[in-house]
Amino acid sequence: MAQPVEETRIENEHESHPARIQIVVESIHNEHHPKRIIKLNGLTSKQVDACFEGVALMIQAFEVQLKTMPADKIEGLVQLLVPEKPARPTLLREAKMLARAKTRILNSGDWLTAQDVAEVAQLSTVNASSQPSKWKRAGKIFALRHEGTDYFPVYGLDPQTGYRPRSSLAPVISVLADSKDGWGMAFWFGSSNSYLSGRLPKEVLAEDPAAVLKAAKDEVYGPQHG
Repeated sequence: MAQPVEETRIENEHESHPARIQIVVESIHNEHHPKRIIKLNGLTSKQVDACFEGVALMIQAFEVQLKTMPADKIEGLVQLLVPEKPARPTLLREAKMLARAKTRILNSGDWLTAQDVAEVAQLSTVNASSQPSKWKRAGKIFALRHEGTDYFPVYGLDPQTGYRPRSSLAPVISVLADSKDGWGMAFWFGSSNSYLSGRLPKEVLAEDPAAVLKAAKDEVYGPQHG
């Protein structure tokens, strides 16, 4: 969006609406040097021509002075025009945002290791990752990978069936799998969803799995899905 950064008013006692000269900055995504645009409002064509002629004369005068200016003064002028520090890259901002989002997910208390799942589901703990990994490969549950370890969502397990994967979870995973990995699904289940009236999908999964499935389709296919 373009925003005024400087404004000059040209007032004439015979005119009710003073002319304005605005210098605006047009911000463009991923550009470190936004465009500057001069807007001339309320000026006659002669006044506009005079403005541009004046700017051209100023540029010519500056170029003449620049040719005779000592090198140290030119360097000093350049230093005044160059920013003290480079603009922070968008990539760094995005990395920090992602780190905060991952920290929020990891600190939610929603995640179990394969060993944890084996214990609560009373599975064999000799090879604890075996059964949860089979469920994951079959698309019955998903996991996020962190520091070489798979973490499974506790809300994906059903206490009524001995903490096996909820039968309603697999269809949702099937819809989301083409566009989201384990972390992406974790973000989706743990974020406010407008289709669910602002509730989190993980909170609605047990009570209204059909609504969560519709929300997943809305996420992937848009509002025109069948």
